Amino acid sequence: MKSRKQKYLGYLYIAPWLIGFFVLTLYPFVVSLLYSFTDYDMFQMDFVGLKNYMEIFTTDNTAMDSLGRTLLYTVVSVPLKLAMALTVALMLNKIRKGRGVFYTVFYLPSILGSSVALAILWKYVFKKDGLVNLLLGVIGIEGPNWLGNPDLALPVMMLLPLWQMGAPMVIFLAALKNVPTDLTEAARIDGAGPFRIFWKITLPMISPIIFFNAIMQTIEIIQIFTPAYLVTKGGPVKSTYLYSLYLYDTAFRDMKVGYASALSWILFSIIITFTLVFFSLSGKWVYYSDER
Repeated sequence: MKSRKQKYLGYLYIAPWLIGFFVLTLYPFVVSLLYSFTDYDMFQMDFVGLKNYMEIFTTDNTAMDSLGRTLLYTVVSVPLKLAMALTVALMLNKIRKGRGVFYTVFYLPSILGSSVALAILWKYVFKKDGLVNLLLGVIGIEGPNWLGNPDLALPVMMLLPLWQMGAPMVIFLAALKNVPTDLTEAARIDGAGPFRIFWKITLPMISPIIFFNAIMQTIEIIQIFTPAYLVTKGGPVKSTYLYSLYLYDTAFRDMKVGYASALSWILFSIIITFTLVFFSLSGKWVYYSDER
């Protein structure tokens, strides 16, 4: 009798999470798949089969252009963010005094979470009369219109995720502290330099963490929405019109919920594909210490 009460009490404790999962996650997940096969505008729903998907891949140039732009943004931003996070983690791993202060300084931008405040700050830093051009003017250089130039707007946006490298940095730092010191000391005694130790010992030992961070950051950045929406609104000339922004406009501006659901499922399929590719290639470069 007591064990049964404890069992029911356990269900009661996890009830909030279960309700949130089924109502806020699983239900929208399933319903969006059903909507993707319909012409639904919040008022009327008609089943159209694969029409939405066919239109996206055959006649919707905006969808394909925004998807290509988003993939380019992801392919450039993820390696840059991981490289920056690992570089900072390597530096902090060497610091002995004042380590907590440096941790706070580098992690602080990540506390901003949704990056709304950071995106607004980025907009004011890179606008025509912003901080960057002000500093360039001090040394006699006339700065360009960073966010108003179609050739410069997207590269400037690609630098924004670097500011929020706090989370992968902390994970890298934890991994670096678990690298066996006896291996590095033995390599140093044998005459190996810092770069060789990093390439032959440190990097393989933290490769599972690199793998984890690469997957998580790819999933996060490929869905990025806030910077494109707040900083440039997709402009100029749609040079920063990312896939998530097009999905948002389709659903909430054009009220084409069924079509937007199909767009979201294509994005979900791309994320799954990226993840499967990562896992299929991981055996070639990810080292686990318990492997033979």
